[in-house]
Amino acid sequence: MNNINRRNFFKISAGAVIGMTVGGVSLRAFAAEPVKLDDPLAAAMKYTHKSEKADQKCANCSLAQGADGDEWRPCAIFPGKLVASEGWCSAWVKKA
Repeated sequence: MNNINRRNFFKISAGAVIGMTVGGVSLRAFAAEPVKLDDPLAAAMKYTHKSEKADQKCANCSLAQGADGDEWRPCAIFPGKLVASEGWCSAWVKKA
């Protein structure tokens, strides 16, 4: 281990950077999956893609993350999944 030369150091460093980049991209691709209505957590939270309450939508919920105006956004209730901006669930909390 004491005899790591400069060339090997750069090879290992480049491999680590590429591995972290590819890993991050694949995790983001995995996270870009919409919540399915038959998901057990979605069913328990009574999640729906289209809110029946005019003033309560994922778009104006404080648990929804991401940019305003996005059709699908991450939510703190459904980690790794996306919710519809027009959706609703029983955990809805008015955005401050």
